[in-house]
Amino acid sequence: MPVAWISLTTDYGLGDGFVAACHGVIGRLAPAARVIDVTHLVPPADVRRGAAVLAQTVPYLPVGVHVAVVDPGVGTARRGIALATPGGLLVGPDNGLLLDAAEALGGVTAAVELTNPGWLAPEVSRTFHGRDVFAPVAARLALGAPLSDAGPAVDPADLVRLPEPVVRPEPDGFTAEVLTVDHFGNVQLAAPGDLLATLPARVWVAGRAAAHGRAFGDAPPGELVVHVDSAGLVAAAVNGGRAVDVLAVGPGDLVSVTAYA
Repeated sequence: MPVAWISLTTDYGLGDGFVAACHGVIGRLAPAARVIDVTHLVPPADVRRGAAVLAQTVPYLPVGVHVAVVDPGVGTARRGIALATPGGLLVGPDNGLLLDAAEALGGVTAAVELTNPGWLAPEVSRTFHGRDVFAPVAARLALGAPLSDAGPAVDPADLVRLPEPVVRPEPDGFTAEVLTVDHFGNVQLAAPGDLLATLPARVWVAGRAAAHGRAFGDAPPGELVVHVDSAGLVAAAVNGGRAVDVLAVGPGDLVSVTAYA
């Protein structure tokens, strides 16, 4: 069945014509489709960040085709894929970018490799698969073409997966990997929110004292607060400031959260 929506998530930035070219390809092939730009400001080649943004956003988008391109392996032997889930379709590189989003939409029910030349641009650039592979595939899927026509089936068990982020319970708290840092400087950890529930009203975060609260305002202005964020994960924030600057951490770093003593 045709779908009305296509979303785009990339690391293309806004200073070039890359995003417009993808919009143009979709507009030529599926002019009735509506396009949502999730973000084009994923840090260049940061597949982990792109995967997190996509997974935390797609459950709130209309059912449709979700294109994601954070693709440092473009032009190599890495596959282009499309995935079916109970909550929509996902299109992008087979580098782990799509799988957390697929789980958020109910899990992969079918997967194909994008090899049908009739679905791609007449000439496929080695460096711009967003325009020449993923956008035209998304447009055809939005028009209602069957996923199986895009290419041969792929066993979902063979799809590339990102390494699991570190989450380690400790006797007085936990240690977790920094998953993302958002525009406001809030530091999101890979730890699920229930790990925070048993900790007291004051905690240590990476050796700094912090309030254990539910909102930014639960700490005095300029002070740290640790809370469960809108994605259900543990995050550190500063009331009126930037936790990333206070904690001096970045994605991939390990952060301990322990009871204040």
